[in-house]
Amino acid sequence: MSETQSSHVECQQTVDATGLACPLPILRAKKALATLVSGEVLQVITTDKGAVRDFQAFCRQTGNELVAQVQEAERAVHYVRRR
Repeated sequence: MSETQSSHVECQQTVDATGLACPLPILRAKKALATLVSGEVLQVITTDKGAVRDFQAFCRQTGNELVAQVQEAERAVHYVRRR
């Protein structure tokens, strides 16, 4: 996992979870990942302060790869590669 600029990570789908609190961003991501094929990348945009840790734990538990997390002033963008 690394911090990178969002323009460097190619993603196949985006979930905008802005304004949603835990566990909704994870649940939306899980649902979206189910529509992707192995190796494709999902971008998730969150504003929940705990989302960075939540996505790290989610990827550890599910075996999906957390490609990058980019923290900005009011939001975080997570890139998850489907296993």
